[in-house]
Amino acid sequence: MIRVLINGCNGKMGQEVAKSVTLTPDIEVLCGVDRIDTGDNNFPVFTNIESINLIPDVIIDFSIPEATFNILEFANKHKIPTVIATTGFSDEQLEKIKEYSKNFAIFRSANMSYEINLMAKIVAELSKKLTDSDIEIVETHHNRKIDSPSGTALILADSINNALNNTMNYEYNRHAKREKRNKKEIGIHSIRGGTEVGKHSVIFFGNDESFEITHNVNSRSVFANGAVKAAFFTVHKDSGLYSMNDMF
Repeated sequence: MIRVLINGCNGKMGQEVAKSVTLTPDIEVLCGVDRIDTGDNNFPVFTNIESINLIPDVIIDFSIPEATFNILEFANKHKIPTVIATTGFSDEQLEKIKEYSKNFAIFRSANMSYEINLMAKIVAELSKKLTDSDIEIVETHHNRKIDSPSGTALILADSINNALNNTMNYEYNRHAKREKRNKKEIGIHSIRGGTEVGKHSVIFFGNDESFEITHNVNSRSVFANGAVKAAFFTVHKDSGLYSMNDMF
């Protein structure tokens, strides 16, 4: 039986992870970590990293960057494999995560959906064939999402850029410009509203026609189930930084 600690256990995604674990054989929630203990969980919840007195086999982190690094200190101390599903890290923070992964296994993905990662591969291949197209990415999320653009939008953009030998620039703020669109741009646009779980579209604009691929998520359970699968994948891995490409 794999015992998991959920970092950010009281958040919407933390609660989804707890549900997913409950429905999955051979894994159980040992404890959770969050700013407050609501008393609504059927497992111990710690509000202070220093007070954790239970050692899990694996950690699943759905929180905010600051909370992620708090739990990484704990994970580093006890060499606990960790699944990071949190987004919004700076480049400097991503480098720190790489440093941690030299000491224990870390699985990190900005999107735990298999299909969105498949989409990233598809749009990368399309970008090599539709070389004269203007490429735009549109992402839509609920009105409580903090980071913008989404980590998933950046996954898609990076996949395309890598396929094009990293020759593209990302444009987030075209409304402030008064100039013709650059052919080396990937436009990335963020929409926030309502309870939209997550929708991502990549559009290739050619002459007199366009090609669009869209991925839409209707339930957070998609990400929770992916995180649990990642936990099974990571729990016995040697130190290193792993991703969805490694798992699938």
